[in-house]
Amino acid sequence: MIEKPRFEPRFLLPKYWLTWLSVGFLYAISWLPYQWQLGMGRVLGRLFYRFVPRRADIARRNLELSFPNMPADEVEPLVRKNLENTGIAFFETGMAWWWPDWRIRRKLHVHGVEHLHAAQRDGRGVLLLLFHFLSLEVHARLHGFVKPAVGLYRPHNNAVMEYLQTLGRGRSNKYMIQRRDVKGMLQALDQGEIAGYLPDQDYGRRKTIFAPLFAVEKASTTTGTLLFAHGANCAVLPVTCFRRDDGTGYDMTFYPEFENFPTGDDLADVTRVNKMVEFAIQQRPEQYMWIHRRFKTRPNDTDPDLYKR
Repeated sequence: MIEKPRFEPRFLLPKYWLTWLSVGFLYAISWLPYQWQLGMGRVLGRLFYRFVPRRADIARRNLELSFPNMPADEVEPLVRKNLENTGIAFFETGMAWWWPDWRIRRKLHVHGVEHLHAAQRDGRGVLLLLFHFLSLEVHARLHGFVKPAVGLYRPHNNAVMEYLQTLGRGRSNKYMIQRRDVKGMLQALDQGEIAGYLPDQDYGRRKTIFAPLFAVEKASTTTGTLLFAHGANCAVLPVTCFRRDDGTGYDMTFYPEFENFPTGDDLADVTRVNKMVEFAIQQRPEQYMWIHRRFKTRPNDTDPDLYKR
């Protein structure tokens, strides 16, 4: 468990001045009208597309691997739109960390919250399955208005950024747990907490099963979902949060609890999680974090790198 962070005098050392300057710039921008920030994000994303070709190449390759039958004239517009959404995510970080409650709460549109309430009726903890959509920072902040939760996170190497991200992400929620603190996560769930978990990226070979994801038959898939669900006997509940195209906010949707999960068949169980990932992505593919090399880990060391052509 990470307690509320405290400001330390060392944060004012010269080595952090550039960090404070960058953060101050983002903070100032965060007070601009929402639509302006969306527009600025799209412009930033177009710059990414043009001047950071490596990220565009990764997104393009992920789409080609996932949807091999998608025509080329549909892939490229989707890549461009995905990079625009990536740019928007930069400005959404400022909104999530610094907007006052009254301003960000009015952007929230909740659906299916009865599924969350049903999962909590018997006092069990709830393992929320989140996914790497580009509005994830906003999702974390907004969830606290529905029901304050506990979150896993990766510590930042920069002490100032660690202070700011922990403070920002905890504004409307309870507390943070470092992602390697399995015991802390299990304790939170055993105590009836709602805890978010992201099972949809490639975390390497450790605690992994190779399961189908879209057209990739063997995608490295974490078994962490099964570990927490079994170890804490908690409800497993998927949730998504999508940015509205019309600029009126975000749709947060809770889905029914996974029944009979885990079953003991690990491959079938992680495949079920991947099917939920597919379902979520298919709703808003342009808002997913395609710039992550999702299929970098291969079943065997001798298997070809899918990102080398």
